Amino acid sequence: MTPSPSTARPGGARRRAGPTLDGVSAPTPDQSLIDDVRRELGEAANPEKAEPMRAYMKSAMPFHGVQSPGVARICRQVFAAHSLADRAVWDATVRALWDGAAYREERYAAIALTGHRSYRDWQDRETLPLYDHLTVTGAWWDYVDEVASKRVGPILRADPDQVTPVLRRWANDDDIWRRRVAILAQLGSKAATDPQLLEACLAPSLTRPEFFLRKAIGWALREYARTDPDWVRRYVDAHEHQLSPLSRREALKHLR
Repeated sequence: MTPSPSTARPGGARRRAGPTLDGVSAPTPDQSLIDDVRRELGEAANPEKAEPMRAYMKSAMPFHGVQSPGVARICRQVFAAHSLADRAVWDATVRALWDGAAYREERYAAIALTGHRSYRDWQDRETLPLYDHLTVTGAWWDYVDEVASKRVGPILRADPDQVTPVLRRWANDDDIWRRRVAILAQLGSKAATDPQLLEACLAPSLTRPEFFLRKAIGWALREYARTDPDWVRRYVDAHEHQLSPLSRREALKHLR
């Protein structure tokens, strides 16, 4: 069974600017944005909802009990009040908010900051290391699925030549969450789906036992079936003895 997410703070509570090995100062995160997010989430906390939310997510990290609309509202207000100067500051701020999170909603806010409209110009292959960091350190579906479909997927569609090799590597990685990102990255691609890439990302995980890989395989096939049902039928038939019952059932869910 895949372990539930940890409360660990990989990057510590706060990132400070300082000399790196080459003598260049690391970018300083916008600590005021981070502090405002944490304060607003704390003030909106609902202890009666916090424990059921934690239990549902099987999370070792606690919740404030702020549901998605509340997190979104807080993010809109705080992000509008803070303009991040450049890509390096944006990246550092996302990482500091994420790595220093004490409550799960803080990490949801970090993901929201990655997708804020003010920073859409930085959604390119140079941002993939950030999304890889969120994937590997988050290591749970509520984080990873958003990163895969709403962040990595659009970058793939905008720059397939550069991103396709990255996803092929992730699809063969030992980390199951990198594999899940590779499998799910084309969820929103519809007619722009690359079937060869989809097949390449599915193949290494077809016989893996992990629930989150089997579910991802079925989900990816089910979504592509809305665009090309015949391709999905042929794929399922060709891999009948490799697909798990869960993957097969999910893939054919809306097909007759």
